[in-house]
Amino acid sequence: MRIGVPRSLIVTMAALFSGYHIVLGLYTIAIPANPLAVLAAMALYALASTISLLPGQPERMPVWMAALNVAVCVSMTLLVTPQLDPEREGGLGYATWYVAAIGTLMTITSTRRRHLFAWTGIALLIVQTIWWGGAGLLLSTGVIGSAAWVAISHILSRALAKASLDAQRFAQAEREATDWQAAQEAHLYERQFRLGQTATIAAPMLKVIERSGGELTDEQRRECLYLEAAIRDEIRGRELLNDAVRVEVMAARRRGATVTLFDEGGLDGMDPAEREQVLDRLAAAIGGTTARRIIARTAPADSDVAVTVVGLTPVGDGSARDLGSAEEEDDEDDEVDLWMEIPRPSAVSPR
Repeated sequence: MRIGVPRSLIVTMAALFSGYHIVLGLYTIAIPANPLAVLAAMALYALASTISLLPGQPERMPVWMAALNVAVCVSMTLLVTPQLDPEREGGLGYATWYVAAIGTLMTITSTRRRHLFAWTGIALLIVQTIWWGGAGLLLSTGVIGSAAWVAISHILSRALAKASLDAQRFAQAEREATDWQAAQEAHLYERQFRLGQTATIAAPMLKVIERSGGELTDEQRRECLYLEAAIRDEIRGRELLNDAVRVEVMAARRRGATVTLFDEGGLDGMDPAEREQVLDRLAAAIGGTTARRIIARTAPADSDVAVTVVGLTPVGDGSARDLGSAEEEDDEDDEVDLWMEIPRPSAVSPR
């Protein structure tokens, strides 16, 4: 019943409409041969309608309830029609209230998405009416009208279900579009930030290159290599960098060490204050080791460890190593000078 109208209002209207049929039956209670049978049919109808309209039920009617409604429809026809004379002079009038009542009950059943049961009840009503008084009574007693109500209910129910499904799909598409836009904006911000960092790092040396016409000293060429590695850190290191780490990494490279930073997303979403604590410890570790190769890598996000730092010194002179190629070298002849796991501050138990 997702049609923008309060469900309580719809249920109240259905209850009033259902009760109206009982009023019509009572109005013509003198026509049936045995009023007690008609009153029993009214009681069954009132019980089934009340159960079907009780608040707090799921939108889709339970199978047992739909089957009960069909059984009540059959019982009503068997109780009422034997008490009526289909050839009565002047017609039966409102004495055939049960036909509209069955149509209402089956419409409620169809509205609550039990279409097969609703059509079964209407089919049984049609068959019983033809058997009782002939096909001519289908129109005069309102059987065709009851079938039309169920048909309209079926069509509207399917249309509303399709509209609800379309609305869910549109909402999902809107969420996906919003997520895509947010991701694009994040990527744009990331690119702008990295470009800004690169410009800050490279601008002084580019000015030197421009002033010298490309004629650099050996020391300036080495500085270019350091700057290249620093720019690579901005791409691969990402969340592993703050000002303290940048300073210590550059100092380590200038004293001849090879430093490699790998950010694999383990620090994403960490509280900024906690992240600064981790990076300050990383900077202290890099500045406090004499290892020739230093590798820092983020741990998985679900680990108690935030960053792992390894310092290696080659056996021999190790002079063949180039800046930035440490990950491609063989570690078999390296001695471990530093092995450090920096924990997440949130994972450290308070004393």
